[in-house]
Amino acid sequence: MKKWVFNNQKFSFANQLKEDLGIPLIYAQLLEQRGITTFDEAKQFLRPSSKDFHSPYLMLGMRKAVNRIVFAKEKGQRLMVYGDYDVDGTCSVALMFQFIQQLGIDVVHYQPDRYKEGYGISMAGVQSAKNGNIDLVIALDCGVKAIEQSRELKKAAIDLIICDHHLPGNNLPTCVALLNPKQQDCLYPFKDLCGCGIGFKLIQAIGEELELNQENIFSFLDLTAIATAADLVPMIGENRVIVKLGLELMNSSPRQGVKALLETSNKKGELESSDLVFLLAPRINAAGRLAHASIAVKLLASKSKNDALNFAKEIEQINSLRKKKDKTITHQALLLLENDKDKVTSVVCSDDWHKGVVGIVASRLIETYYRPTVVLCNDGEFITGSVRSVKGFDVHEILVEIEDIFVRFGGHKYAAGVTLLPMKLEEFKIRFEEAVKRKITKEILTQKIYIDAKLSSQDLVRDKKNNPFPRLYRLVDQLAPFGPGNMRPVFMLENMLDAGNSRVVGETHLKLNVKQDGGNITFDGIGFGLGHLASTVKEQSNSFAIAFSMEKNQYNGHTSFQLKVRDLVS
Repeated sequence: MKKWVFNNQKFSFANQLKEDLGIPLIYAQLLEQRGITTFDEAKQFLRPSSKDFHSPYLMLGMRKAVNRIVFAKEKGQRLMVYGDYDVDGTCSVALMFQFIQQLGIDVVHYQPDRYKEGYGISMAGVQSAKNGNIDLVIALDCGVKAIEQSRELKKAAIDLIICDHHLPGNNLPTCVALLNPKQQDCLYPFKDLCGCGIGFKLIQAIGEELELNQENIFSFLDLTAIATAADLVPMIGENRVIVKLGLELMNSSPRQGVKALLETSNKKGELESSDLVFLLAPRINAAGRLAHASIAVKLLASKSKNDALNFAKEIEQINSLRKKKDKTITHQALLLLENDKDKVTSVVCSDDWHKGVVGIVASRLIETYYRPTVVLCNDGEFITGSVRSVKGFDVHEILVEIEDIFVRFGGHKYAAGVTLLPMKLEEFKIRFEEAVKRKITKEILTQKIYIDAKLSSQDLVRDKKNNPFPRLYRLVDQLAPFGPGNMRPVFMLENMLDAGNSRVVGETHLKLNVKQDGGNITFDGIGFGLGHLASTVKEQSNSFAIAFSMEKNQYNGHTSFQLKVRDLVS
């Protein structure tokens, strides 16, 4: 059972915003919820531009990094661009590799094998740099914890620049420059860039130093936007500017790699921020999960239409396999949990599961059992897996409490990875459950839906003859790009009835056709995973309330307005 939490904010500026902007009060309240209190703030929020970017030289270490790369260019040195195997790392590598190439510098790219090398700068990567006569390594989306690896590079007279957004430890790696807004003494005003975002700031600084065409620098905002959206960093400040401009770029002149991904995925119509997260990111990620991330880098760096299409087809096949494994493992895991319904944690393990999808499966399980979840696989030597938490509960803190069990572990508040010996599995299950039980509350274990405002059906009436979208939708759409810190608004409609055509589709989803009691305006909607509530909808003796967001439905070349229903209650 989900708990609906209503916004009880006392609005002090909404009425003035309503007058100044000529907008409905509900929309003015949505702006105030986002900290917007004046006309100028609204203008900047709704119309972000490149003028809103901070100077890259405000970032600690930026001058040293730029000078070192310019020196490499002047001396004809050889560079290695090193990045993580997820979307952020892959986009970072594709961005930096292409930019360094454009500078006329001899450059190679390297990403570790997820299973052989693991996350971060690996010793195999260090050896590759030694063997390749590399003079400078630029590490992206990793490196801040690479203490030993950085020493090995230094011993080999190989310089290192790190662009990382993960929280630094007490000890810092040995390098020419560490670019990380989260490090102590860094005065950069925006702290929430992803790894690729920091890479973009580096090329922006080099562009200023070498007086390069600004349009060329901004041509990389598409890759930065994909990484930013996929990494689920706060969609505020510079991140909002990056994604907004990156989307505009992809919709006007997409690079060959993006165009090929859209073609092989049968995407039609304009890209939105949700497409970056749910369409492009899983495909880019799939390469590193089930094959090797370098395939995705080659795709995103492709200049040839044919090459890009071939890489995209390969990635589409890998992603299809990923989805099959994801579905199968999720089903198997749910069966294993049937006897654990009374617990406050979910911990499942199998010898047959693929390491590359256990993180996805853990997130899927939380949709059924809303509680801290661990999905593990056993390769004989070690048990490895992913940990996922629920809103408001620090699972990393729990892992620290029982860290003596692990060979290694790492992560953050809501997501982590663990490695342990097979003989420790049962002990881990018991101690993890006990540790969580001591600290978690019933309130945290209750999934919540946050309602921004209550609407009436009149708020959703079409106001233009040839436009299928109500004014409120068009206004809300201007709040995009959506993401953490700027979520798509959720509304409520009360006293709803079936308009005659609501039904279950695709086994588990609820296709809605509803109207408000006493009214004759009907609305179409979709409730993913809400098929079990069909009887509530079809029962005409009782009305029901729906919690929903507004969205654009694109199907077979036809675009329409629909309600994306999050929950409904009678």
